[in-house]
Amino acid sequence: MDIAYLLWWQDFRNSINDALTPFMEEVSLFAVTYLIIIVAFIYWCVNKRAGLYILSSFTGAKAFNASLKLTVCAYRPWIRDPRIIPAGDAITTATGYSFPSGHTITATPIYGGIALNTWKKMKWLSIICLALIAVTGISRNYLGVHTPQDVVVAMIEGFVFLFAMHKLSGYLEKHPEKENIFLIAGVILGIIAICYITFKSYPMDYVNGGLLVDPKKMMKDGYGDIGFFIAFCVGRFIEKTWIRFEPKLETKTISAGMAGGLILFFLIRLLGSPLKQYLGLQWGSFANTFILMLFIMAVWPAVMKLIQKR
Repeated sequence: MDIAYLLWWQDFRNSINDALTPFMEEVSLFAVTYLIIIVAFIYWCVNKRAGLYILSSFTGAKAFNASLKLTVCAYRPWIRDPRIIPAGDAITTATGYSFPSGHTITATPIYGGIALNTWKKMKWLSIICLALIAVTGISRNYLGVHTPQDVVVAMIEGFVFLFAMHKLSGYLEKHPEKENIFLIAGVILGIIAICYITFKSYPMDYVNGGLLVDPKKMMKDGYGDIGFFIAFCVGRFIEKTWIRFEPKLETKTISAGMAGGLILFFLIRLLGSPLKQYLGLQWGSFANTFILMLFIMAVWPAVMKLIQKR
């Protein structure tokens, strides 16, 4: 049934001569590449509590999803059925195993977190964000790189983490002295997850003497996603212990936040390839996301606090 659904999208895509393909590719690309810059700006300049909530939901969901994906080890649709032909260059950007969708698990907690934080004051923005979750998920089906269950389960994961982090943040507001315990536990769980995905067994199916799917390549995204989570925990500890910055809606703070966003943009564009080249695919991915999240959580807030003082 899931393959039939993807074939329906494929027929639709062909019937309109791929008219929507560039849009769908951009929706997918934006979710996993640049959406995090918006959350960083919220954290730095608008509402620190909201930023922490969205970032904790995002990084927790990503780490859990990576572990689940590398446990299930579901092959991509075009491997399961050669009739599936992904659109455009989607096949080159769809990395890792199939279930659940990595793009959707990025979009859901970020767009969903923004929607929840703007529902009372800017309901129109909340509705747009919720629509973007759906569009991102549909884009993965339209492009032929994920089944509907990949997308739906990822959405469920994202909303579960939004709910869980809402409860946890409420608890920590009443018991701030307990936060370090959760941060330490997060780092330990992240290390356990890295060990698990490294040493667990993987399917080793061969076709015509060649390995159908290389587990080492599939682990790359897992290392990166867990790197986000560990860096969030480390960065939050550093920030709350030594930096303790507070965003202020004033010109120099917003300007500093925009400058930080620009730096983050270039870090995203430039860091990945050299780190993977020198550290290897897995640890290069881990280092890349770790540096990005540490920059968001602690490095740029420290710079912004210095700017505010001056």
